Amino acid sequence: MRSMTKTYRKTLSVSESRYSDTDFLSLSQLTWFNTFSFTFGNHLAVVSPTTEDGFRLTKWRKSLRALKQFEELFDSTPEHNKDSTVMDKENTNNFDFIYNIMPSHVSVMEINSLIESADLNKAYLNILSMQKKVQCERDKLGEEPSSVKLAHKEKDLNLLYKNLIDKLSSIVRQSCTQPSGNKELLLQVAGIIEDNEKRKWDVEGLEGLRAVWSTAIQQGVKDRLGKIYLNSNEQTVSCVGANLELLGKNIVELLETVKTETLNLYPQSFLVFETYATSCHEFVGEHLKMLLGKATELKDYNDMMDFVINRYHSEMILCSPSLQPEMEERTFLLSDDLLGQIKQAYCDCLHETIHASLENVINTEQKEVWEKKVTPKNTKDDIFYNSEVYTDISEMIKKYSVNCANFDSNVEKMAVCKCMEALKHFPKRFKEEFSKQSCSLLGSDLLDCCLWAKYHIAYINSFSSFREHIDSYRKKCPEQVKDLVLEVDKLIDHLKQALLEQFSVEIKPYLSHLMTKDWLYSDADFNELVNRIDIYSGYSKSMRHPSAQSFASDMHYHVVKVYISELLKSKYSCKGKKNEDAAANIKEQWTVLNKLFSEMGSSLDWLHSLGYDISKIVEQEHEKDIKNVLTPLVENYPDIR
Repeated sequence: MRSMTKTYRKTLSVSESRYSDTDFLSLSQLTWFNTFSFTFGNHLAVVSPTTEDGFRLTKWRKSLRALKQFEELFDSTPEHNKDSTVMDKENTNNFDFIYNIMPSHVSVMEINSLIESADLNKAYLNILSMQKKVQCERDKLGEEPSSVKLAHKEKDLNLLYKNLIDKLSSIVRQSCTQPSGNKELLLQVAGIIEDNEKRKWDVEGLEGLRAVWSTAIQQGVKDRLGKIYLNSNEQTVSCVGANLELLGKNIVELLETVKTETLNLYPQSFLVFETYATSCHEFVGEHLKMLLGKATELKDYNDMMDFVINRYHSEMILCSPSLQPEMEERTFLLSDDLLGQIKQAYCDCLHETIHASLENVINTEQKEVWEKKVTPKNTKDDIFYNSEVYTDISEMIKKYSVNCANFDSNVEKMAVCKCMEALKHFPKRFKEEFSKQSCSLLGSDLLDCCLWAKYHIAYINSFSSFREHIDSYRKKCPEQVKDLVLEVDKLIDHLKQALLEQFSVEIKPYLSHLMTKDWLYSDADFNELVNRIDIYSGYSKSMRHPSAQSFASDMHYHVVKVYISELLKSKYSCKGKKNEDAAANIKEQWTVLNKLFSEMGSSLDWLHSLGYDISKIVEQEHEKDIKNVLTPLVENYPDIR
């Protein structure tokens, strides 16, 4: 008996050495065959017809019954020849299964050990066997409640199935980061999933294997691409751009690997490439949301828009030639909501950026121009005073407009509107700071007074040009441009009014002596008036049209109004020849004034005759004669009463 046992163990050992792990089914059948061979051999030995053994004929009959039982069991298992493998198919209920179910299984601990060691085929076969056994026991009970023992078996079966799912998920997930390291395991995974779907066996409370497989790919892609992250402590201007560039490269590399190495490991029904591409696309959306929450600089949002609109669907990533033709029939679009959030975040940041830039413009002008009393530069033709303020702001708007036009017209429109909105408050802010800084120039120093005037002229020119520039954006955002133009016009009017008020202050002493004895016999005051007009006439020539003409007209009107007002005051009584002298003086001075303002470009020609009409009145000696010449004056200038 001992010798026969040794013979059996030796035979089993030899049989095991001839089969690989994947031939578990053949190895199991061989084990059963050896077992029954040992039994049959034992019975064969005891029914030897030799009488010295002392055995009866009944032993021989028992041996025959044992042999018959062995033949029946052996016939119930699939036949395996030298060409059979663990993937031999089982035909049951018109379904072709990948695996045959074994008649028995190893212990729960052993199955779990097989799962942990990634011996997937053996583990799955034993789980199927255990499931079939549990199902048979449950069927026998019918409607009767399950026994405690059966309940424990069902619990063990569910736990094993869950552990197998976790293992499959882990293998698929790791394949994203180590694609060439587990090809054999992926083949087993594919076979198990296909077999499981054909058997339609799912455990309550657990996902199906195909869903687990898809989720594992999604998580694996996230592991692979998730290594690219934004360091919250290094939110530099270039960080987001570099991050997204690296993300694009990694997506292409991953999908190239899937196409060349992973795709052939699965049946076509798995839609492997599409599953991986979809997971990459979903990760991109999540990653952009994460970046959107961390981005702080305008360059960050700009890089995000460039990635989404220009690069993601280009040959740099999804349309890469290396991913064709698998990618041709697939369309991956980021949600309009996400793209809208990125665009809005860009525009909001643009508004803040422009506001800060405009503050820098004012600060620079204060430190580099006003405090240092730098004389404004002339244009290239050396005619007009100019300021860098217009150039800086106009180039800034143009830069953002052109940049956004590279994305799409909608972004460009949004950006331009934000620029106009941010600029709306700049004219008022500039006026406040300039008025505060420039008032110190209006003192006894003539040079400072001239510099003060030149600053005003330079800014009138700059903001007039700026007004023309922003008007070119009216079609894109009419309301915003309209509001901004109103503010710019207010600033220009304020600057011209400040010049006019200063001019008025300077000429006031020379007009207050009209119709006095000194005025009648001396031209000194009038000559000073003419001198001031000449100075401001020079200023107007340094202004751009139409500001120059409107300023000249304003000066003209102001001088005429003050001049006539002083003449009509009862300061000095002229009689006899003095009337004629006063009238002649008025005519002469009026002619000079008309010529000065005509040369300046004043459009108020209707004022030219006013002085002559007044001189005719002054020339009259009798009241009745005054009435005869008063009518034309009242008719032409009804506001004079």
